[in-house]
Amino acid sequence: MADASAVAVRESFVSAAYAGEELDSLATWPTVEGGLWVIATAKASHRLKVFDGDTGRWLRDVGGRGTEPGQFNRPNGIAVHGDLLFVVERDNRRVQVLSLPGFEPVGQFGHAELQSPYGLWLHETAPGELEVFVTDSFMLGERFDVVPPWSQLDQRVRRYRVSLDGAGRLAAHPAGSFGSTQPDTALRMVESIAGDPATGRLLVADEDRRHRSTLYEYRLDGSATGRRLPGAGFGAEAEGIALWSCPDDGGYWVAVDQLMPLAQFHLFQRGDLTPAGSFRGETVSYTDGIALHAAPTRAFPGGVLYAVHADSAVAAFDLRGVVDGLDLDRGCVE
Repeated sequence: MADASAVAVRESFVSAAYAGEELDSLATWPTVEGGLWVIATAKASHRLKVFDGDTGRWLRDVGGRGTEPGQFNRPNGIAVHGDLLFVVERDNRRVQVLSLPGFEPVGQFGHAELQSPYGLWLHETAPGELEVFVTDSFMLGERFDVVPPWSQLDQRVRRYRVSLDGAGRLAAHPAGSFGSTQPDTALRMVESIAGDPATGRLLVADEDRRHRSTLYEYRLDGSATGRRLPGAGFGAEAEGIALWSCPDDGGYWVAVDQLMPLAQFHLFQRGDLTPAGSFRGETVSYTDGIALHAAPTRAFPGGVLYAVHADSAVAAFDLRGVVDGLDLDRGCVE
């Protein structure tokens, strides 16, 4: 869905490029000093890269290839809850949990069930208790490019119950899997996933352009609604998904169309999922992951959207510029 009407919103910064790292997904963490970290997974170097969220300056690298706690093998999805960092590792077939700011290993889970995990979304169901959704895009064939039969697609999203006790010990328990086995709503190739507890909605990106690259709507109980966004599909691969929560339960969904030479960011109304406009930057291309930080920062008093650029850099869009460019609700940035 290359949108010819997409407006231009200039990037506030694009970090230095780190060729060969293959940056994938992003998460943010507010520091105790009042700053903001942007943490990126680097698939090819098997580590995490940490950037300053106000300037894009590289701060540090974490980890390296391996199977031990604190090491990674093809890290993909990443998410933060409080001071806990969750990292999905495709080739270690696990979700690893670390404590911030020191990145100390806390625990891991999923190895017994996951086959080729990619993205995740965290849902706090009670104080100290999380429901973790992990996409599992296992494929068949010699080149791992064959979508499994319909009967196996009910394993496309794995669910876990995760808790942390007073002593800092992590406990995780499998809570089943889901995914439609019907041709019109089945999840063929999955990566990004995000949810909205207020509306009971999950959005899952299906990247299989051989069929249709789109966002499928599911309920939090794992049932498919039959709806997809947009109806015609994306022009390239449907990638990062983020919920932009605004006052009075308003806001927008943001999703990336991984186009070249310029990626496009499509917005949908939080409530009814109708299109709210599209924008592109002046530089950002071939975007995988995004992270939306709606709270004020030193450099971005109205919040900021971060996006991976060309597998090698991190870019920032001031949300005030997005609101002005698309004539969105100004209450979202005030």
